[in-house]
Amino acid sequence: MSLSREHAAELSADTVVVAAGRPERAHDEAVNPPIVLSSTYFGTGALGDGDRGYGRYANPTWDPFEEALAQLEGAELPGLLYASGLAAVSSALSLIPAGGVLVMPSHSYSGSLVMASELAAKGHLELRTVDIADTDAVKAVLAPENGKAADMLWLESPTNPMLGIADVRILTDAAHAAGAVVVTDNTFSTPLVQQPLGLGSDVVLHSVTKYLAGHSDVVLGALVTSNPELRAELLHQRTIHGGIAGPFEAWLALRGLRTLALRVERSQASAATIAERLKDHPRVESIRFPGLPDDPGHERARKQMKGFGSILCIQVAGDASRSAADAADELVRALRLWIPATSLGGVESLIERRRRHAAEPASVPENLVRMSVGIENVEDLWADLEQALATLER
Repeated sequence: MSLSREHAAELSADTVVVAAGRPERAHDEAVNPPIVLSSTYFGTGALGDGDRGYGRYANPTWDPFEEALAQLEGAELPGLLYASGLAAVSSALSLIPAGGVLVMPSHSYSGSLVMASELAAKGHLELRTVDIADTDAVKAVLAPENGKAADMLWLESPTNPMLGIADVRILTDAAHAAGAVVVTDNTFSTPLVQQPLGLGSDVVLHSVTKYLAGHSDVVLGALVTSNPELRAELLHQRTIHGGIAGPFEAWLALRGLRTLALRVERSQASAATIAERLKDHPRVESIRFPGLPDDPGHERARKQMKGFGSILCIQVAGDASRSAADAADELVRALRLWIPATSLGGVESLIERRRRHAAEPASVPENLVRMSVGIENVEDLWADLEQALATLER
């Protein structure tokens, strides 16, 4: 690749998203990497001696994205691209030994929780869920006085969908003291807002589908680590279990990554504006956004993040004529610009009542609405929210 890690370390992340993963500079060569559509490669050497060999082992189209992500996360080794975010989750969970202990936030991505719960039900691991914002509680389940210490700490910060903020450095130190590997899902923050490897995490996970690709047109996941042994184990798991990325999707993800800095800057600014306006609205029962000074996670977020992200959650107030959950549904239906759909991190603003999903934990309030702020004009987004909230008064 034309941008070395040493050079990338001297540049701002805003520049790295554009410059990383480019081909070597040569006369008349393309400035963008090509899509390579091949299931096999010429080679006579043994695998492991530099041969690609077969399309399940490697593809040149993966390499630019995997290198760009490593540079953005400050990793010393290339990342690993997967067929989906959950394929990456599965690979990361494979690091837990048989019968090992996993500590996971009680509020985290429902797919991760479901997968961990199913593994626990089959006896593959012991699952301990905890409020990740309660540092003392996390420490207690990592290394209980009576019981087995954890083998893995799974972090999300901010959490999905409750936006709880973990004290990442303190918790990673506590996990390592207990002998646990730390995996951090950094999907909500992106490496432009938070770099968990620099805060002590061993492995960082992304649903590339979301902010990194950024256009709601691919499904991909990724893992990145600076630990050679962990990377080798993860690579082996990907190769044997086959959760590989398609070359066209990998190419699209790299193209989407090029505008990440601009998208994050715009969406974060708009989220902050919208959160400030919503916090005193009479139809909003409560709001979570770490950028608000009175948010419970504000101080932690301010210390360990370079921004506050562009996800916010509100609980819609009910009234005598409707339950709070019904009011939340009515709000979503009344919107004309915001799109009622799952997922997040695209250029478009998405909104949904999270408890409409059966897999969402029962501790998530029925009237909680998650909002992913896109890059539209903020006044247009606000006008749409205002008119939709006004319909609840009728």
